[in-house]
Amino acid sequence: MADIRLQCAQIIQKILENKVFFGELKDSITEKDLPFANMLILTSLRYHNALNAVLKKFVAKKIPHKHKIAEYLLKLAICEILFMDTASYAVINQTVQNIKQSCDKFLGGLANAVLRKIMAQKAQILEDINNILLIPESFLPLLAGYSEQEIKQISESIKNIPPLDITVKSNHAEWEKKFTADLLPNGTLRIYNASKVQTLPEYQSGQWWIQDVAASLPVISAGNISNKKVIDLCAAPGGKTAQLAANQADVTAIDISENRVLTLNRNLRRLGFDKVKILNIDALEYMRNSSELYDMILLDAPCSATGTFRRHPEVLHIKNIDDVKEQANLQKQMLNLCCNILKKGGILVYSVCSICKTEGEEQIAEFLQHHTEFKRVKIEIDDISLFEKWEDNLINKNGEIRTMPYYLKSKNGMDSFFVCKMQRII
Repeated sequence: MADIRLQCAQIIQKILENKVFFGELKDSITEKDLPFANMLILTSLRYHNALNAVLKKFVAKKIPHKHKIAEYLLKLAICEILFMDTASYAVINQTVQNIKQSCDKFLGGLANAVLRKIMAQKAQILEDINNILLIPESFLPLLAGYSEQEIKQISESIKNIPPLDITVKSNHAEWEKKFTADLLPNGTLRIYNASKVQTLPEYQSGQWWIQDVAASLPVISAGNISNKKVIDLCAAPGGKTAQLAANQADVTAIDISENRVLTLNRNLRRLGFDKVKILNIDALEYMRNSSELYDMILLDAPCSATGTFRRHPEVLHIKNIDDVKEQANLQKQMLNLCCNILKKGGILVYSVCSICKTEGEEQIAEFLQHHTEFKRVKIEIDDISLFEKWEDNLINKNGEIRTMPYYLKSKNGMDSFFVCKMQRII
């Protein structure tokens, strides 16, 4: 696996230095190597703070920038030794060989000595890692408003490998048995140790789609939308659009990205939701110029996506406060135009897959302060409890949904989402 380990190190370097998502780099990995690369890269991103601390302890001098790849190879090797089932000696030998070929023999010798020490001290190192905060320093400002205890719980949740969540159109009990899944309170089916999605039962029949449990809550919180005229303003890839259609709404779905609209079209076709009207247009432009009025707006707004770090741990390392400010400004623009296309008495559901209060609680507080034509509609826990009770309180004091990555702890967590339901009263 010499080539794949080196390739993983190069990918990690691109993710961290060029601030790109792993998904954008996966095409360079062969199908045969993908499971191993997935595990190694995602695990190393989850534990990156800890790997930095371990490397610093065992390598006193900074590795020269021209040999930066050796640092990434070392971190990945430490990750394998500490957290993966690969034989440690194989990891060490291959890493030393890669460093000798990529850099020089001296660094290869250093790597050999360092990794053997780490292998010998593995138990103590793992114990010490339990006291290391896994949240990068650059990410901490994004958690303003959370307590020290909440931040520790967020850090702990980074370790969790997320299961596969799916939404089914109907017959939840039947699908629960078919998938050997956990049925969650909102109706999501949670599958552990899932194989390829396309090989799961009846993928092509279009009876279900992938959707994190938290992502399903905005539509569920809207209540009865049967025969209502609904617009999904940032629709792709289409999970929430599918929910709207499955609940008999008359749906218009819009998205600014041509490629994402193609994905949206493909997903809705597989699910059999052919009646959804799809528009490839900028939501801001549409709201400024449209004469259409809707019973409900779903604004699942563009955001920092910082609530999705369970599935995309690179978010912790590539997003910063400037990203949040930029997205919060766009959210504000979109919220300000919603009145143009919403009927009096109509419902506006605002949601973001962000853990940052700037994009959630604070964004809505400011919006309602300046828009007296809207009032907040409190969401009750029973509104989103269709099958059983939640083990956590998902509703904040204002009647908004705020999920945290350490909620549903007994079942490996959930994404962090914010949802607010409002009504136009003027």
